[in-house]
Amino acid sequence: MTPENKAKYEAKEKRVRDAIALREPDQIPIKPSPAIFPVLDAGYTVAESIYDETLAKYKEAIWKYHHTFEPDAGIGVGNNFAGQGIIMEMSGTKNMCWAGMPGAKIDDNSIQQHIEYPILLDDEFEQFWSDRTGWSLTKALPRVSSLFDDFTGMNLQYSMGGTRSAVASFSKPEVREAMKKIWALQDKYMEFDKKAAAFAQEVEEDGYPIFTGGGAGVPFDAYSDGLRGTINSLADIYERPEDVERYIEEAQEQTLAMIRAGKGKGDGKFIFMALHKGMDGFMSDDTYEKYYWRHLQEIIETIIEVGKVPYIFTEGKYNTRLKFLKDVPKGKVYYHFETVDMAEAKKELGDVACIAGGLSVKIMNFGTPQEVADETKRLIDICAPGGGFIFEPSCGLDYCSHANVEAMFDTVRTYGKH
Repeated sequence: MTPENKAKYEAKEKRVRDAIALREPDQIPIKPSPAIFPVLDAGYTVAESIYDETLAKYKEAIWKYHHTFEPDAGIGVGNNFAGQGIIMEMSGTKNMCWAGMPGAKIDDNSIQQHIEYPILLDDEFEQFWSDRTGWSLTKALPRVSSLFDDFTGMNLQYSMGGTRSAVASFSKPEVREAMKKIWALQDKYMEFDKKAAAFAQEVEEDGYPIFTGGGAGVPFDAYSDGLRGTINSLADIYERPEDVERYIEEAQEQTLAMIRAGKGKGDGKFIFMALHKGMDGFMSDDTYEKYYWRHLQEIIETIIEVGKVPYIFTEGKYNTRLKFLKDVPKGKVYYHFETVDMAEAKKELGDVACIAGGLSVKIMNFGTPQEVADETKRLIDICAPGGGFIFEPSCGLDYCSHANVEAMFDTVRTYGKH
């Protein structure tokens, strides 16, 4: 890293760290999630980026984004699936669509679309609790990936006769072919991971700190997103509460163990958590506290204990949850809001946690540059006094115009100086 880039890196990093610690930095840090905006702004389609295994198109887009707007955080490969088109085809995924996929199910400039459906069915709970491996291999995996279609009839039961039946199941011609595909896919993943790590290093050497250091999730979200689906999971709170509670307590232990295992690695990095099912209207306060908040609170505290920063991305409305969110260690947590009264968020959390978000994607997508500038100033006036504020739009920039993104950055840089 050159001395110039090192100075830039340190200034950006300090700006963000100061805001999280509730101090006033030299200027308000700005670090939006650019999502697919850089790709579109560089003149490429999302499909082109996804199917460019060299990452050349995506890299060009990110360099342009960084050098044009100078955000206070760098972007690596991220979660836009750049360079992973062939990998996703090889994975045989059934619960996601992506730009450029065979069959053109979505537009070439669409973000990925996840398809939610129950993975754990009503009549499978007994097997789920008694034989998790068998259920995963013969039921769950075939429902989300065609790679495992031929695993559905496998007999994995141990008997006193030895391993003959299991060996026979794994040795079927179709299962052998599936295993070859699985091994080839793993090789592809490892190859991609090396490219992604090298690109992240390039970004940081160019003077842009990458704060992301992993992820975690609330157990109820895992139950809802990954097993039962939204409707079933909410019904299960009333119809099978013992199963819900048993799962979320089991998942909580695993989540905390995973976080603690990362102690001493990537100190100061952010652990990202998207809150999917805790929004206003999904649960009463009592239900939220029992099934959601007490786990989230413990995860937040554990992340802090291992020397990292909880970056909590609240999806949907979160006005009624603010009273819970303030019960965390002071100056250690970073909350992003998609839809919330930012004045109330500042009032409730301003002396406890750093806040971000609130700039409506509607204004960013359909407003004029002047409207973007005016709303940016309004949010700064509300949230910046006393520190503890990082400027971010409510969600990813995605389809915003270049002019509106420029207006947002320019306003923060000029109006947001302390």
